[in-house]
Amino acid sequence: MARDFFHNQVKTALLKDGWEITHDPFVIRISEAIKLPIDLAAEGTIAVEGKSEKIIVNFMRY
Repeated sequence: MARDFFHNQVKTALLKDGWEITHDPFVIRISEAIKLPIDLAAEGTIAVEGKSEKIIVNFMRY
């Protein structure tokens, strides 16, 4: 998967904000033939609630 200009900037921003990058890239497998590649997956904890939050980031290429 090719990295675009924003990939490292977003990854760096997430890391600075305390997120842990769990997958780079992240692939969602729908079936044997269909896979959705996602650029990043990250996990972090919200201190107030103590709950773990997960996000995935996909950069659109036009």
